Amino acid sequence: MPEVQARRHLRGRVGAMSVLAPVGSFAGKGVLRVLRVRAQDGAATQGPLELTCGYESYEPFDKLRTGSAS
Repeated sequence: MPEVQARRHLRGRVGAMSVLAPVGSFAGKGVLRVLRVRAQDGAATQGPLELTCGYESYEPFDKLRTGSAS
């Protein structure tokens, strides 16, 4: 599910969000999607939630600087 749609659906319950990315210098490409939702404090029905998100793909920064797109 796209991250923006997930936040709307959760109606303000998102307490934290992290973006999963490969090691190194990469730029996320495409839609930012929710990969995992967890309760922050163990109270899944009422408490804040933590979203782990990731992009559809990643592009190395060196390709972006040289202008060679695949």
